[in-house]
Amino acid sequence: MSTPRASIIAISGKSGCGNTTVSRIVAELLNRTFINYTFRKMAEEEGLSLAELLALANEDPSWDRRLDSRQVELAHREDCVIGSRLAMWLLGDADLRVYLKASQEVRVDRIFSREGGDKVQIARFTAARDIDDQRRYKEIYGIDTEDISCAHLVIDTELWDARAIAALIVKAFRLRNTGSKG
Repeated sequence: MSTPRASIIAISGKSGCGNTTVSRIVAELLNRTFINYTFRKMAEEEGLSLAELLALANEDPSWDRRLDSRQVELAHREDCVIGSRLAMWLLGDADLRVYLKASQEVRVDRIFSREGGDKVQIARFTAARDIDDQRRYKEIYGIDTEDISCAHLVIDTELWDARAIAALIVKAFRLRNTGSKG
């Protein structure tokens, strides 16, 4: 007898869109494991700054592959909610694939509120990271992160707070699992 497949909710979006916050709330609401293994976490484990690790990843695709394979492995272990830049593309078997979006200005404001620092530098870093991420994902996996057509649900995170967005995702997940189309 085969082991049942893990039920996965994959939530993606660029930095500052609310992936981590929303994914954590969805996991809490559904009493599921929350997976958020990111470059930030990997940098901590490696004793590097995020900027240092991103610079390494720009030169060596093995960093992305290592991070992404770890995320996929973790997601398939048990029913979970995974929040990452590529979750909805890498986990095509996810029961629900969600893309969160927000304007560059709002994303920068959120990152500034979360981390502090110089807003101009954050804006530059975020814009450069978006370009670098897009290039790397295209080169490594052939994924165009501007093409969000694989998402079951796209949410503009400027319209609602994180709890309301999480509630929308939970409702969509429950509707999808009950087979309700209306």
